[in-house]
Amino acid sequence: MTSTAHAAPSGAGVETPPLGRVVFITAAAAMGGFLFGYDSSVINGAVEAVRGRFDIGSALLAQVIAAALIGSAIGAAIAGRVADRMGRIPVMRIAAVLFTISAVGSALPFALWDLALWRVLGGVAIGMASVIGPAYIAEVSPPAYRGRLASFQQGAIVLGIAVSQLVNWGILNLADGDQRGTLAGLEAWQWMLGIMVIPAVGYFLLSFAIPESPRFLISAGREAEARTVLAGVEGEHTDLDHRVGEIEHAMRSEHRSTFKDLLGGRFGFLPIVWVGIGLSVFQQLVGINVVFYYSSTLWQSVGINPEGSFFYSFTTSIVNIIGTVIAMIFVDRIGRKPLALIGSVGMALSLGLVAWAFSAKTGSGDKVSLPNLEGTVALVGAHTFTLFFALSWGVVVWVLLGEIFPNKIRAAALGIAASAQWVANWAITASFPSLSEWNLSVTYVLYTVFAVLSIPFILKWVPETKGKALEEMG
Repeated sequence: MTSTAHAAPSGAGVETPPLGRVVFITAAAAMGGFLFGYDSSVINGAVEAVRGRFDIGSALLAQVIAAALIGSAIGAAIAGRVADRMGRIPVMRIAAVLFTISAVGSALPFALWDLALWRVLGGVAIGMASVIGPAYIAEVSPPAYRGRLASFQQGAIVLGIAVSQLVNWGILNLADGDQRGTLAGLEAWQWMLGIMVIPAVGYFLLSFAIPESPRFLISAGREAEARTVLAGVEGEHTDLDHRVGEIEHAMRSEHRSTFKDLLGGRFGFLPIVWVGIGLSVFQQLVGINVVFYYSSTLWQSVGINPEGSFFYSFTTSIVNIIGTVIAMIFVDRIGRKPLALIGSVGMALSLGLVAWAFSAKTGSGDKVSLPNLEGTVALVGAHTFTLFFALSWGVVVWVLLGEIFPNKIRAAALGIAASAQWVANWAITASFPSLSEWNLSVTYVLYTVFAVLSIPFILKWVPETKGKALEEMG
């Protein structure tokens, strides 16, 4: 543990929390976010190989790719209850085991049905990691650092996406550009899916090096352990009686929101709940997950060779990281609504350019191509679309969903909004292969329309929450 330092504002001794220890704990917990991003996007490198291996059409292929989202919805729904009964650390270990099993099973499928099954299992792990990571980090972080440490989860997700694309690109090059090329007895795409075992096992082992959440320990009557954890993350000279009392008071005063609390508006739900649903749905309907799940296939469908398509998938994921960092810097400086509006305008323009470029697609089968100008516009447009999404809707939506709901309904409303997001994600993921096969340009026109519609939605219905206390949301 790092040594502790002291300062004395207002006459009282206030210890600086042992930041090194806290950062390690947060980073270990955020490994779940890394695996979330990695598992979500690693399939990008295997799409065409799976199509060839099992000789399936676009519609069935889409169902296999989207199968993980079914598991994600299940995992997100059960994670909170399991965490309240067993603890936060056991949920992390369960997720790590599921990630590991999914990676091995996906790499060694007997048939298409069991590949889909392993995808669902990996999705359950994604859903659990999406819930337990932010919750644990918030409960362990010292108040002075909570906001910055909370950003570790989103940072880990985008890093996981980038690393998965880099690994895919590296494996493809080892296989001489053939997704079904043999490496040590397995096809390249099998290695792409199976190598996730390494970070999954790392996540499992790290879970033994971090403490249980003090909030859970207090709820389970293990106050002595909670005091030890609080001393470890907030400093040994923290007023532990006061901190334990704060946590106990917060737990007693919590209102467990229910589905019934969300009802009462003209269209069933309260208006603010519909705003939350709208934010979640628009975030997906602009087609961002097409980039993460299908970009390699997309570029190959317009004549770019496999090595090039994998490289562009990697560069897009780097742009995603850059945009996420920009959002983290500016979301508290210029506000949620302005950032979301900048993103919507940028996404609409970028998607429109991509739609125009794809309209010049010529040929069929292996003879597909884009003219040089349109090809360049498509690549630039796809990267700027990702940048504008990442610096706005990728981060802002989650910030707003955590802030716009009144305390009384926050938990239940977040659950509904998150569910809407998984459903919209599934709809885009499952429909893209068939839509793109029908008309790739029109598909991107559709995403452009949703980006344009998000602008009046923000202006008319989304509240600005910058600088407001959560208690002001009513």
